[in-house]
Amino acid sequence: METDSILKQDQENKQEIGNADLVVGILGEFEPDGVAAVCDALRTVSGSPRIAILHDGPAPNVSNSAAPEGSASLFFVPSPLATPEAPGGSLLSVMAAYQSVFVASEKLGARGCCVIASQIEAPPLQWVRQLAEPLLDRDVDLVVPHYARHKFEGLLNGSIISPFVRSLYGKRIYNPMGPDLGISRRLFSKMLGAELRAGGGGIHPLASLAPMAACSNLEVCEVHVGARVYPPTDWMNISSLLARVLDPVFVDMERNAPCWQRIRGSVPVTAIGEPIFVSQDTGSVDIQRMVESFQLGNRELQEIWSLVLPPATLFELRKLLRLPPEQFHMDDALWVRIVYDFALAHRLRTISRDHLLKSMTPLYLGWAASYAREIQTAGALALVQRLERLALAYESGKPYLVSRWRWPDRFSP
Repeated sequence: METDSILKQDQENKQEIGNADLVVGILGEFEPDGVAAVCDALRTVSGSPRIAILHDGPAPNVSNSAAPEGSASLFFVPSPLATPEAPGGSLLSVMAAYQSVFVASEKLGARGCCVIASQIEAPPLQWVRQLAEPLLDRDVDLVVPHYARHKFEGLLNGSIISPFVRSLYGKRIYNPMGPDLGISRRLFSKMLGAELRAGGGGIHPLASLAPMAACSNLEVCEVHVGARVYPPTDWMNISSLLARVLDPVFVDMERNAPCWQRIRGSVPVTAIGEPIFVSQDTGSVDIQRMVESFQLGNRELQEIWSLVLPPATLFELRKLLRLPPEQFHMDDALWVRIVYDFALAHRLRTISRDHLLKSMTPLYLGWAASYAREIQTAGALALVQRLERLALAYESGKPYLVSRWRWPDRFSP
């Protein structure tokens, strides 16, 4: 899809709308009632802004004349938005969808844009408004969600993406890849410029927004929202998901190396709202199968892992192989070094990047099995504390990453 075609399909509609203060892209599979609920929430945005809504699907009947005085004015803009399957979906569809929103925002002269892509276990009124208002009222450049956590959902974010981005860029952003986001004109203009310089490819919005904001010293805040509704996780068939999600993160890491190598430690970002805890979390995973997958990978992938991991790490993994499943435990420090080693191998193109990242799956399942055993009976606060310990392990291990990045030959496996 060519993003320049977004508004060309309906020039008369564009002339009627004129400029907008805010553009909101509603992505994903929203029922008409869900779209209407988002519209109701947007009407409550303070300052009576003009809001253009991009959505592929039937537009609900929204009448500005019937809205209470002082409400935001809403306008639907016909647009060929791609529909992503969320961050693990088709790479091209995700990139196209977000770029579509950015281009529409640029054309309409918007002060900012929002992307609403998730079903949340709570009415949208408050969190949708909170995602939009900081862009207009507080001069914030990136508004990210802080989803309430279920124990075993969003674990790829909790175990790799969030602590990895935090350790690199020094901002404690719990969901740096959204996918629900608020973006200022400053930031989406930077994204469009970076995309242009990259020749129309290679800039993944979900992977690049938080690092670009951090490296440009732009203002970031997060909004506490309810739990995100995830599709069921097939733990035994996640290798493609792992590769699709991690590849753009590691590509962006290489692009921003001069920035993140100077950063030490991390600081919190401004938070809006109070933390939301899941009252009942009865989810479970098959720890035995996860451990068996790790053991199988340890036997069959040694040739690949030996190209990526130092001898000391391979020795630790072989020790784990000898443990019975009920005693299996992967230490956080070991897991962090593994993630950093795979990031370096991705940069050096030690083997095919897709093959490399898929070979990481048994290792990820090994850490996930350890985590699952630890937090089976943990409450909401204990879960937060457990993931904070992991994030601190990423920060403590960063000197190892920096050393390997600068002098990879000294640490050749």
